[in-house]
Amino acid sequence: MSDDLPGRFRELWDEIAPVGRDAGSGGYLRYALTEPEHQLRAWFRAQADRRGLPVTEDGNGNLFAHWGDPEGTDAVLTGSHFDSVPHGGAYDGPLGVVSAFLAVDELRAAGVTPVRPLVVAAFVEEEGARFGVPCLGSRLLTGVLAADRAAGLRDAAGVSFADALGGRPAGARPELLGRFGAFVELHVEQGRALVDADAPIGVASAIWPHGRWRFDVVGEGNHAGTTRMADRRDPMLTYAFGVLAANKEARVRGAHATVGRVAVEPNATNAIPSRVTGWLDARAADPETLTGLVDAVRAKLAERSRRDGTEVLVTEESVTPLVAFDDDLAARLATLLDAPVLPTGAGHDAGVLAAYLPTAMLFVRNPTGVSHSPAESASDDDCAAGVRALARVLEELTCR
Repeated sequence: MSDDLPGRFRELWDEIAPVGRDAGSGGYLRYALTEPEHQLRAWFRAQADRRGLPVTEDGNGNLFAHWGDPEGTDAVLTGSHFDSVPHGGAYDGPLGVVSAFLAVDELRAAGVTPVRPLVVAAFVEEEGARFGVPCLGSRLLTGVLAADRAAGLRDAAGVSFADALGGRPAGARPELLGRFGAFVELHVEQGRALVDADAPIGVASAIWPHGRWRFDVVGEGNHAGTTRMADRRDPMLTYAFGVLAANKEARVRGAHATVGRVAVEPNATNAIPSRVTGWLDARAADPETLTGLVDAVRAKLAERSRRDGTEVLVTEESVTPLVAFDDDLAARLATLLDAPVLPTGAGHDAGVLAAYLPTAMLFVRNPTGVSHSPAESASDDDCAAGVRALARVLEELTCR
């Protein structure tokens, strides 16, 4: 395998680096099925064509580039996603797609001919930043999410997923899913475990259970200057109490709770809000802790709303259970790569697919430990190490 891999990684990486980048924040606005992501999808097709890999689409927005028979069975699937959170980092998602194409190059340069088909994937709407449901593409492919529900999901501008996709999604594709014998997703680490271990590459053991809950708090809109404090039914107070409660309950349970999105009506400086809507992202090491966290926040919101004279509706938008990756596969890859094994609190398409086929994840060291932010990073040398590791894994799985 070639020695100029860091340079070739940088050359390919620089082709996509400007796409969707915000000049002000330095972060990325690559929302699913918007112009930046369409550019990256076109880039995916061009890269596949350059390598003679035919591309298919599953009717849900997921792209697949095939080395071997597209109708073949027991295929090894790899890849990730292009979309980002608002002002997110460069590596979350695209690193797995770029690395997959470079791993194909490495295998071909070494004269490797897979005996099982190898498929590079780009999944749609993994972050859920546009239509509100994370891992939307893999949930549709597997049937975890019904096509009718997905079709009706709308973004902030009111555009439905079906309209953005160009038609109703196909939904579950068991005949396609059944052609895959394994999935390996490479991803930048979203933490500092590999920094602490002084290791460029790691293997995932599990994904914490996690989910999203929407809190709709309704009160009474009124004038900020003429409404006495005693007469107010202010939903912002209830909402703020809920944020603080989520923080406290997560800390005492060793869990994670984040409220990073809020909508206020009428959103005026001199008006008491009539409605506040916030979204809770909650994660924990086990399902019982996660359930206990959300139930405690729900109970504290209900208690506070009675004191504030407001009403609270809590809606579960998505929940992903604990995902333990295939133990045998993880151990096999950790031995093959001499790499540490670590859990993660971040969700991925691999977490959805793990319920349907043997699945593993590789992590590339992130020196900042920061993700979903412009500060997310990885060195070219570590990214090249990730490509080499992925190539070794794919050779192991497609040729043995």
